This record gives sequence, structure tokens and C-alpha cells, in this order.
Amino acid sequence: MEHATVLLEQLASQQPDLGAPGFWLDFLSGMLKPAAATAVVALAVALSFTQRLGVEGEMLFAVARSFLQLSLVGFVLHFIFSQKNTAPWILLAYLFMVTVAGYTSGQRARQVPRGKYIALVSILVGTVITMTLLLLLRIFPFTPRYIIPAAGLMVGNAMTVTGVAMKKLRENVTIQKNMVESALALGATPLQATLQQAKGALVIALSPTIDTAKTMGLVSLPGAMTGLIMAGASPLEAIQVQIVVKNMVMTASTVSSILSSYLCRLAFFNEAFQLNDEIFDD
Repeated sequence: MEHATVLLEQLASQQPDLGAPGFWLDFLSGMLKPAAATAVVALAVALSFTQRLGVEGEMLFAVARSFLQLSLVGFVLHFIFSQKNTAPWILLAYLFMVTVAGYTSGQRARQVPRGKYIALVSILVGTVITMTLLLLLRIFPFTPRYIIPAAGLMVGNAMTVTGVAMKKLRENVTIQKNMVESALALGATPLQATLQQAKGALVIALSPTIDTAKTMGLVSLPGAMTGLIMAGASPLEAIQVQIVVKNMVMTASTVSSILSSYLCRLAFFNEAFQLNDEIFDD
């Protein structure tokens, strides 16, 4: 992994100067290939149209939005990397990612009371714990070149898993409402009464992350590994970074989803420890 780190530092020293003569011409020329690559989306749009799926407009909007967002993020990261005091910028970028992720994840489970806040807190806690462990173990140095991409990977995956866990938990409680109320009548606490529903939701939410880890290297080459190899790193060095990435993603996703299920279960009940019927009325 040390050799991969050296390669990243070498690439860092090659950052272009935005004020250099010919920079913008070179940048726009370099963006021609990414722009041309979006042409393959035409196949997906055509298939959607022929199958009458009705998502053609959403596909085109998503592609255009991602193109613009990634272009903008590139300049933002270039600015952050060039600063002498990067700690405030790392914190600002991290909080921005967590805020957007919390809102997006909460939208998936909009029927959960205070769902956006639950998602935000869960993602924040899960990723902070994981990142702190990585820093204490000296896996990554505290620099924006490492922290921001690593945080982005963790936050993105935690966002998806947390949203699914919250939504599925509500669905499970809705379906098994009589079972939960029977457990409450027998003296169970709200957390005890919804334990099985929470377990089922967490298993479903975490299954894609676990399955991806099982098939990594057999079915697909992950993004971090692919990026390093394409940048010139040895595959033997790239796998070291990828193993770290996969481990931190799984940990952050697990902590975030478990915490979100705990907070959701508390939000499902009123002060008398009764299920709030308004939450489960479809």
C-alpha cells in the first residue's frame, strides 16, 4: 500500500495550474471523451422508449446532472487540495456530504417521523466512527486527498443502506402490526416488540454490501482498484487499497443502519409506548 501511496503523491504533484496558459483549452479538449461516452446512454434511452418504461427523461436528466456535478466537484476538490490549511475544508466537505446523504436517505423513508434527522445522525455517527478508527490505525493520513474520497465512499454506501433499512423496517412493522401489539400487551418494551422486524430489515439492507464483498474480484473489479490500475499502480498494490475501502464501507454501513433502525423504532411509539397508527396508515 505504501507504493500506491507514493503513486498518489506523484499524481498530486502534477496538479494543473488553472491560471496557466492553455489550461482551459486542454481541459475542454480532455472533456470531449467523457462527453462522447454519454452517447452510450442513447441505447438505454431507446430501450426504455421501446419498452414504454417512461423513464427516458429521468435518464437524460440524471446523466446531464451527474456530468455537471462531477465537473464542478473536480474544481472544488482542486481548490481544496491547493489550500495550506485543509482541515476546515475537509470538515466542510464532509458535513456537506453527510447533509445531502441524510436528506436523500430520509426521503426514501419519508413516512418515518423525523426520518431525515435520523438518517443524518446515523450516517454521521457510522462514518465518523469508521474514519476515526482508520486514522488511529494510521491507514490514511489526515489529508483531503485521502479523507474526502474515503468519506464519500462511506457516506454514499451508508446512505443507501440506511434508507433501505428505515423503509423496510416500517414496512415490516406495518405488516406485522398485530404481532408487535401482542408483544407489547405481554409486557415487552417497544424495542423488544420490534426486534425481529428490525433484524429482517437490516439483513435485507446489508445483503447487497455483503454480496458485493463476497464476489469482489470474481464478478467485477471495484472502482478504487480500477482507478489505481488505470493510473499506473501495480494490481498487487491496488488490491491493498481496495481491501481497505471495502472494509471501511461495510463497517460504516453496518453501524449507520443499525443506529437508524434503533432510532426509528423509538420514533414509532408515542409516550404511552403505543404504536403511532398514523405512521403505519398507507
